[in-house]
Amino acid sequence: MRALTPNGTAGGAAKGAVVAMPKRTRFANTRSGFDYLIVGAGFAGSVLAERLATELDKRVLLIDRRPHIAGNAYDHYNDAGLLIHRYGPHIFHTNSTQVVNYLSRFTKWRPYEHKVLAHVDEQLVPIPINLTTLEKLYGLKLTPEDAEAFLKSKAEPVAEIRTSEDVVVGAVGRELYEKFFRGYTRKQWGLDPSELDKSVTSRVPTRTNTDDRYFGDSFQSMPLHGYTRMFENMLDHPNIKVMLNTDFEEVRTEVQYDKLIYSGPIDEYFDFRFGKLPYRSLQFRHETVEQENFQPVAVVNYPSEDVAYTRITEYKHLTGQVNPRTSLTYEYPAADGDPYYPVPRPENAELYRKYQALADATPDVTFVGRLGTYRYYNMDQVVGQALALFKRIEETEKSESGLARAARSMARVNGTVRAEAAQGAGD
Repeated sequence: MRALTPNGTAGGAAKGAVVAMPKRTRFANTRSGFDYLIVGAGFAGSVLAERLATELDKRVLLIDRRPHIAGNAYDHYNDAGLLIHRYGPHIFHTNSTQVVNYLSRFTKWRPYEHKVLAHVDEQLVPIPINLTTLEKLYGLKLTPEDAEAFLKSKAEPVAEIRTSEDVVVGAVGRELYEKFFRGYTRKQWGLDPSELDKSVTSRVPTRTNTDDRYFGDSFQSMPLHGYTRMFENMLDHPNIKVMLNTDFEEVRTEVQYDKLIYSGPIDEYFDFRFGKLPYRSLQFRHETVEQENFQPVAVVNYPSEDVAYTRITEYKHLTGQVNPRTSLTYEYPAADGDPYYPVPRPENAELYRKYQALADATPDVTFVGRLGTYRYYNMDQVVGQALALFKRIEETEKSESGLARAARSMARVNGTVRAEAAQGAGD
């Protein structure tokens, strides 16, 4: 067994190795096998592992094919001593008090409001589009009322909003659509916005004031010591055993377990019976440069198709670290690689429904998370989904326990009746 190192890296865990969480490694009870096998040590799998172990005293085996916990939120300290996100920036934001209260059991927080700039017309301007964006692009001096009127003058009404292009053109017009959205979306998805569901761009607001925050949620913070440390604390329970570098296929027939929670790709679980569900992937280039700061905010977007990457992230803005050097990540969308983003098109939704029907007909297996339900979720949404699923499991467990107690009580009554009847017959 190999413990995670203090900075949250996997410490060279061997393939299939059992990785001990800090402090406690002994199982609370010794019955062979596990109550639950959970596939995937990201948010969905880890939250459910913690809840099942803590609240229901279940024995959980949590596996992941990667060499670390925390899924795509995994962060670690690089050679420069800077905390970076291996899979691109993960910014925590939510309006859910329940989610904040739950995660706060495992981490303290560093307040952080995310701001993003876009490199457009050879200058950096706020995105989402706001009053400042319009003033800088067009050399204007605007009031909020002026900005609203300006955007209305640019907007091109769309009779029926069906695609991502419809959403943006209908809100801000074709010129701003071309400057900010079309190229970025084509790079990110490998498709034109006119070919994508409206949900892709409907999440991005347009503002007529100077609010330059990327998100408007009531709670916006970063885990004080990073995501990986938060996950380590979450999984620090004697009923939880973690195996990394472990593929589900390698253990599905080798490990004894009663129920399975699967947060991997649902099509892979069913051996791609109906074909592969399409995803977009990402490639990351991590660099450390010999300067204290590189850009004015954590993330700068590059919408132009003339630039291969979509954005550059500088992590010191997220962490508040002080260091003479700074670390960056360049993000390149890709067709192949780890599955990150389900591609929102009607034919893909129809293909997923076929797999969902298989899942519904599969006993003692529950599919969760982005990959398990083929849907894009923010981190807080995945936590909320996992907490809701646990509640259903808890209610089922209590109901089944009540029925079992009633059955045992009835059996005792029936046994007493039979004994008394036998005694009466003997008399």
